[in-house]
Amino acid sequence: MRNRVVITGLGVVSPNGVGIPDFLEAIKTGRSGITYHQELADLKFACQIGGIPPVTEAHKRQYFSELQLQQLNSSGIVYGVIAGMEAWKNAGLPVADDEPDWESGIVFGTGILGIDKLREAIYKVDQGQVRRLGSTVVVQTMTSGVSAYLAGMLGCGNQISTNSSACATGTEALLIAYDRIASGQAKRMLAGSCNDHGPYIWGGFDAMRVLPYQFNQTPEQASRPMSATARGFVPASGAGALTLESLESALARNATIYAEVLGGHVNSGGQRGGGTLTAPNSVAVSRCIQQALQQAQLPPSAVDLIDGHLTATSKDPDEVSAWCDALGRRGNDFPYINSLKSMVGHCLSAAGSVECVASVLELHHGFIYPSINSETIHPEIASLIDSDKIPQQLIQKDIQVIAKANFGFGDVNACAILKKFNLE
Repeated sequence: MRNRVVITGLGVVSPNGVGIPDFLEAIKTGRSGITYHQELADLKFACQIGGIPPVTEAHKRQYFSELQLQQLNSSGIVYGVIAGMEAWKNAGLPVADDEPDWESGIVFGTGILGIDKLREAIYKVDQGQVRRLGSTVVVQTMTSGVSAYLAGMLGCGNQISTNSSACATGTEALLIAYDRIASGQAKRMLAGSCNDHGPYIWGGFDAMRVLPYQFNQTPEQASRPMSATARGFVPASGAGALTLESLESALARNATIYAEVLGGHVNSGGQRGGGTLTAPNSVAVSRCIQQALQQAQLPPSAVDLIDGHLTATSKDPDEVSAWCDALGRRGNDFPYINSLKSMVGHCLSAAGSVECVASVLELHHGFIYPSINSETIHPEIASLIDSDKIPQQLIQKDIQVIAKANFGFGDVNACAILKKFNLE
């Protein structure tokens, strides 16, 4: 018998809101967090806009000492710690004292971490200043640095690890944590992901010419998922975190339950059948969705809302087509579908977790956030589904099931099935 797994805590650091109250207001009102950055213009980037969370010194000082902040270059670790600690506090869970909390663990993913610290270290090594590197270089540049920081702050004694699967990282972390609890190996898991920001990360995408340069003067209009006028994804960063817990544990302590995780699936297209390092195999995408529903023991008709990957690139029509194939639903029968990237851009390895937080908020509060900038729907998408299935304004609606998916470089896929909690 597998344990039922629920979500009891949420935390977020997003370009359009730091902390759950601010983020909730932003996604309900369709507020964009994408802004112009002079630094990118000075470095001759074609795309000079991006989504950077408005983290203040006050936010940082809640969790880091002055000495730590002097040495901390990794924005991803800062974002991850703020989001992770908020999710733990939001769940009403204590911090362990002298002995580790053996029943609590962490899976917190990332893609690129500590690149500014690594750049600083390279220069010092090249200049023969090895002994001036400082004591935090390794922790800030190792991939598992964020989970290590959080584990020390919380005292978790169960699995502590970091996953990395490109844009699918956050949703995959959620499913790893879900499996850990469902199989009885942990009672509580903090799941999430984060990503650094800045020119050393975004430069590669600018060189690939997959970022929009046409909206440097109108950044809030730049991210246009499912639109006929989409011109590429807007680079962004941040972190999302969710506290997962066995239903038994949550009920025993009378915790607030935001949603239930029914299951999910992770797979790869093997870079075959049209899949490449940078493009998904559409058959694998459909299989991932179908097998996620099978594990959740739900029919395709049960899905009320799709929170898609939908990056505002030429692959958006392919993704919608894959959803149609996976669910066997088209036209007016298709569920609602939206994309948080319209407001925050593409948070890279943080995308899945930030978007999972948004999905859980939709379930808990009964609404569907608008997919802004998608007024002119791509004709290929319009031929598959009715236009009113892509909300342009906030919809107040009691939804029961959300399919949340992300698809990443390397032809990797992750889909989670989230449900409004019902004790029965």
